[in-house]
Order: sequence, then C-alpha cells, then structure tokens
Amino acid sequence: MLIDDHVIPAGRRRPGRPKRLSDAELVCLAVAQVLLGARSEHHWLRLCYARLGHLFPYLPKQPGYHKRVKAAAPLICRTTMYLAGLCPSLDDQLRLLDATPVPCGTSRSTTQRSALAEIADYGYCASHSRWYWGLKLYLLTTAEGLPLAWCLANPKLGEREIAEDLLGYARELGALTPAWWCWPTRAWPASSLAYEA
Repeated sequence: MLIDDHVIPAGRRRPGRPKRLSDAELVCLAVAQVLLGARSEHHWLRLCYARLGHLFPYLPKQPGYHKRVKAAAPLICRTTMYLAGLCPSLDDQLRLLDATPVPCGTSRSTTQRSALAEIADYGYCASHSRWYWGLKLYLLTTAEGLPLAWCLANPKLGEREIAEDLLGYARELGALTPAWWCWPTRAWPASSLAYEA
C-alpha cells in the first residue's frame, strides 16, 4: 500500500494485460529476500512457495522473478529513498560511510579481457591481507543502516576524495541537510565512479 500510494506514479499503466504480481508486491518480495538473508533467488522462491504463498496472489518462477527484479531496479531505488525519508534519523547529522572490496577476477587474462578493465584495478584488502583485482564499494547509510547512496570506484583512488564526492552526490539527492554539508565537491570522470541511489 505504501509503495502504491507514494512511490509508483499515479495512473501508470503499461500496454497489455496487467501483471499477475504487481510492482509493489515485487518490491516487497525483493526487500524481504534481502532482509531474511536468502542465499539465492532459487532458495528464496522455494521458501516463498512453502511459507509465503498465501500472502501473494501469484509467485513467478525463478527466470521470471529475476527478469522482473532486474527491470524494477529504479523502482527499488526510489522505494529505498522514500523509506530513507521516513527514517527518524534522516535529520540527524550522523551518517555511516564504509567501503569494502569487490573482487571481479582472479586471472591475468580476466583483467585484460573484462569489460571492467577501464575502471577496475588492483587494490589491497587489509582485513584479508591480500591483493585483489576489481572495484571498491562505498556505502552511505543512516544510523539505522538504511542505504542513502553508494558508488563503485577504482580501488587506487583515495578514500577521502571518494567520500567527498559521495557526500556531495547524497546532498544533491536531498539525503543530507545543507547545514550538515561542509566539504566542497569535485567532479570525477564518469569512468572513475558509478553512482547510484
């Protein structure tokens, strides 16, 4: 009901027959999958058929579910931002920012042929005491852990500079109050960072 009333544009109607699983129900399933820690879509849908089937008029098979969730990524992002606006700590001046490595390949041939070769690079993961080839994921959240913005960056770029740009991006989205912001923003080339919120 919340997604239907406040996130999905009113009067939105696609050509053809209506979907048996509405967009709001799909977002509910996708969020529940993450919150309940399902290890895969296959495992999640088996759990849904066994325990949640009575709550939804229709549950798709795995290929259909995967396609719908992938296509609904912008809607899931808008839902996340709307929920962030309802968070009591949104007006607080506390934001949590953390980074984690995202290894994308382990062989030398992968690093040369991968489509990520333009932005990925070698970085060092201190918590695992090892080098990796890939990207670094930065996540900005509220104190409750609700994601506000994220970006993937080259691991050789400095963490302070990435934090400045990510906070600037969050400010443009309205996730930060103007009084909270104190750093100037700098623009990175599009190949260096991939922002999403």
